[in-house]
Amino acid sequence: MYEHRRSSLLPIRQYFLRLARHAALACAVMLVSLGAGMAGYAYFEGLGWLDAFLNSAMLLGGMGPVDAPQTPGGKLFAGCYALYAGLLFLVTGSILLAPVAHRLLHRFHLEERNR
Repeated sequence: MYEHRRSSLLPIRQYFLRLARHAALACAVMLVSLGAGMAGYAYFEGLGWLDAFLNSAMLLGGMGPVDAPQTPGGKLFAGCYALYAGLLFLVTGSILLAPVAHRLLHRFHLEERNR
């Protein structure tokens, strides 16, 4: 997926394409997670899809749930989903920053080699 450190730097057009692919992957992961959260809130708490969306989106955005869970299953789901949402924040950030970090490191290795 990434070029070897001995190969030349990726052209800027291909680099932006790589950034777009990583952004699409991050969005897909977020959408799947949002869907799973909505399904969990609808199943365990009996919330409508709009309320389930609101609770899931607020947790994924780091704001916390809107409605306090009422059922034991809902409380367990909400706790696990909150932990998952915190981890997902780090994962999507890593997906988005990976091409940038790789390009910077690759450029440093090229400068090192040209000395």
